[in-house]
Amino acid sequence: MTNLKTVIAKFYDDYVHHTPRKLKLIDAYLFYILLTGITQFVYCCLVGTFPFNSFLSGFISTVSCFVLGVCLRLQANAQNKSIFQGISPERGFADFIFAHVILHLVVMNFIG
Repeated sequence: MTNLKTVIAKFYDDYVHHTPRKLKLIDAYLFYILLTGITQFVYCCLVGTFPFNSFLSGFISTVSCFVLGVCLRLQANAQNKSIFQGISPERGFADFIFAHVILHLVVMNFIG
């Protein structure tokens, strides 16, 4: 048990001191999206899925936003420069915004 506490403390310390501010902001966004998806799922389990299209589009939207956020985090991370050669962080953010616009147009159309 003490090893687990040591590992968690080391992980937290490394995260706080070595993760850039920009990635921490993206992580906060991902955490918010995760909580939103959990809240929607719990609401669906407790109340029901009467307007099923609304529930489905909202839940798919949160999952898709999470996936797009992870992609943005991968592209914005300086340690992944060799993988994403030729793609600047600004370009990655522009792609993120463009994909979100398309995603939400599709979600709004699916709601009905």
